[in-house]
Amino acid sequence: MDADDLRAAVEADRTDDLALLESPDLLVALSGGDPDPARLLAAAADSEHAARETFREWAGDAADADLRETFAAVADQEAAHHRRVRAAMADPDGHDSGRAGPMHAYLRGRQGPIERVAGGMVGRTLVSLRTHDRLIDFFGDGNRAALFRDLRDETAACLDDGLATLDDRAEGDDWATAEAVAGYTVRLAADDLRDALRDA
Repeated sequence: MDADDLRAAVEADRTDDLALLESPDLLVALSGGDPDPARLLAAAADSEHAARETFREWAGDAADADLRETFAAVADQEAAHHRRVRAAMADPDGHDSGRAGPMHAYLRGRQGPIERVAGGMVGRTLVSLRTHDRLIDFFGDGNRAALFRDLRDETAACLDDGLATLDDRAEGDDWATAEAVAGYTVRLAADDLRDALRDA
């Protein structure tokens, strides 16, 4: 297996979950009912904040210097995303990002480098790319849609970096571990959406 095979396997295995994450139901779940710009931006800010904190934690305790640098770069990117989403809010001071959710709770429990890269830079980005697509569709052609197009492009680059890192580091049973962690990360995000839809 290589990284391209891994991505294809995860997307094939989690087809239903990924389809849900790119459906209009995502916007309903993120806004707690009828899609609303303020609530969607708040949810996006929460997501970027949670990712920043996850990668900061990993950058702080990674034993490998190259991985520390990789995780720190993602943390910086997510911090920039958080600032840019907050800047798009009508009242950024009225929202405090804090909710991490089950996906990031799971990711922060991963210890091995293969698990962290597969979960945080592959599974999570496959989720984020679909979220960005739905937000682009919702906001149309304005500045907020342009913001999420930029975030999607930068997230796609993070996915590419994660796949390249796995190609450099994974061998043998590492690929099965990477596939399991990336797939479970997607599943957790989809299950969280299902729970939110029941409460919407």
